[in-house]
Amino acid sequence: PKPRLNPIPTHPNPSLRPCNSGERGAMDPTMLKRQRTFDPTAAWFPESLTEDPSTWVDQSLVSVEQMSPGGVRLVMDYAERCRRLIEDGPGHCGLLQGKIMAAVFYEASTRTACSFHAAMLRLGGSVIPLPSSSSSVSKGESLADTIRCLECYCDVLVLRHPDKGSCDTAARAASIPVLNAGDGTGEHPTQALLDVYTMRAELGGDAPQDCTVTLAGDLKHGRTVHSLAVLLARAQFGNLSLRYIAPPSLEMPDGVKAQVAAAGVDQTEVSTLAEGIRGADVLYVTRIQKERFDNESDYHDVKGSYVLTPAIMKDAKEKMAVMHPLPRVDEIHTDVDDDPRAAYFRQMRNGMYVRMALLLLTCGKIPPLSP
Repeated sequence: PKPRLNPIPTHPNPSLRPCNSGERGAMDPTMLKRQRTFDPTAAWFPESLTEDPSTWVDQSLVSVEQMSPGGVRLVMDYAERCRRLIEDGPGHCGLLQGKIMAAVFYEASTRTACSFHAAMLRLGGSVIPLPSSSSSVSKGESLADTIRCLECYCDVLVLRHPDKGSCDTAARAASIPVLNAGDGTGEHPTQALLDVYTMRAELGGDAPQDCTVTLAGDLKHGRTVHSLAVLLARAQFGNLSLRYIAPPSLEMPDGVKAQVAAAGVDQTEVSTLAEGIRGADVLYVTRIQKERFDNESDYHDVKGSYVLTPAIMKDAKEKMAVMHPLPRVDEIHTDVDDDPRAAYFRQMRNGMYVRMALLLLTCGKIPPLSP
């Protein structure tokens, strides 16, 4: 294998190298150091990202399976600190000054791309944006070669790609951390983290513990719901149940349901929004993804299968949160936007805080405490 600047640690007990006070002081008091051991056979390990911040340094985030329950809670804590920095503090800091993030997007993106850009800029870093239309992929360059090129110029790389498993391929090729911003119908771990953060912010307490979460829409192709269902199950929130609503042929994949079941989380399939919303604490709606269909007529057969309206919302809990990864097409009527339970635009803002947290963790920095 090619030499790596930041090889991957072995699992489950990576060797940590403590910094002496002189070394720490000479560099940066917020920088975390670790000894790394190369394993050429894997891009990541299950539950290797823990509540110990040093386990995140220079590590790629490819799958929600990488995070232990404590690791998820660490991201929530860092994200809350970042929120306070923005909302109650100066709105920016220089913790990542001198760091460069490459944003490589082979698919269209508004929220994920902009929130990662904003996160890096708020932290004092810089961004190299690279849409596929501007890269040498149009000349036939492989993904691995593109990654090896970009790692010469930046410290962390954010990748969105239409092919499932592409981020794993990129992480294997890279000597810098790769953050999965969505890989086809596979996963979207940073979205799942911001979704959990939003549930906690909207419902308070120990949410999503003791909650019923309903996932509705295109559950077959929706990488957001794949990652969210698995993350909710693996994070051990306790007394959590999931409901699924999907048109025929677009149900949640069996592989995802098997992972959720293995964690002991109750799962139920229902057929209508009215049934799914009754007693739910969270309604998570997704669009029918036209771009994933081989035949456009098949898309039109299921388009508009579920539309959330104010009339349906009358049966919902007073504190239920309506979430959506966006963009929406017609699955949530715009009249619902004025309902205080409509959390999807607040959810969008939370994405910046969570991605600030991930960039800080990856770069070995600790966010400031609340002002």
